[in-house]
Amino acid sequence: MNMKTEREAGTGCLYLVATPIGNLEDITLRAVRILKEADVIACEDTRQTQKLLQHYGIRKEMVSYHEHNELTRSPELVIELEQGAKVALVSDAGTPGISDPGHRLVTLCLRHQIPVVPIPGPSALVAALVASGLPTDEFLFVGFLPPRHGARRKALDALKAESRTLIFYEAPHRVVEALADAADILGPRPAVIAREVTKMHEEFLRGPLPELLEIARKRAPRGEITLLIGAGDPQAQQQAEPGVSLKQRVEQLETEAGVDRKAALKQAARERGLGKREAYKQLLLDR
Repeated sequence: MNMKTEREAGTGCLYLVATPIGNLEDITLRAVRILKEADVIACEDTRQTQKLLQHYGIRKEMVSYHEHNELTRSPELVIELEQGAKVALVSDAGTPGISDPGHRLVTLCLRHQIPVVPIPGPSALVAALVASGLPTDEFLFVGFLPPRHGARRKALDALKAESRTLIFYEAPHRVVEALADAADILGPRPAVIAREVTKMHEEFLRGPLPELLEIARKRAPRGEITLLIGAGDPQAQQQAEPGVSLKQRVEQLETEAGVDRKAALKQAARERGLGKREAYKQLLLDR
């Protein structure tokens, strides 16, 4: 092993150490070694990290590093690194920097030519994706959706044309609202709620967005939530001919299928992956 790539002589090194997202056994041998060798461990919550360290018999100096103090803590850590310290950065769970603090410290270290070494390991989005049953060849990790209704709908509306699997983190108390907006804007796409992945109460709920919405309304999911949304039905999307407006397609279905306007609108909306409200809104504008 060439340690020069990790730590040049007289210079410290920042290690980005991925830690378990639930099951404490989900940690690499290298991660345990780095935590044991580190001079200091910078952690999002010292109390949470202490549980992991105790499990593996590790006693190390810890300092807090979270979203509320990273602006001032980052320069302090860089000073220690420039003096030769080995610093391990961990989040409460998973990989540092993925919807967790870390980016500011990494960029500051690179600016000061301090080596930054990733110690790969658990990540909730990857674990949820591979077990979801949705396509894994291409995906888009969006992170957390905006908490406010209007901003959330705007963010989802911008993703309507996405054919890749979409991955979101979501707070349990906002899951129902997020599913309602997603079902309305993205239509009946296949989706998965991955709950408490790797933990005792791990659960995967699979089905079209409207179906998952009804399930969540009856029994709101608890714990750590990852929401995954697949692409719309390719066969149905092919029926939405290029250049044919929603209004034209509705009229076409009324004539060819002999259905009323409401049923025709519902079918046309399904073909385009649109929610009921969005389809009705487009129909009103298309005059």
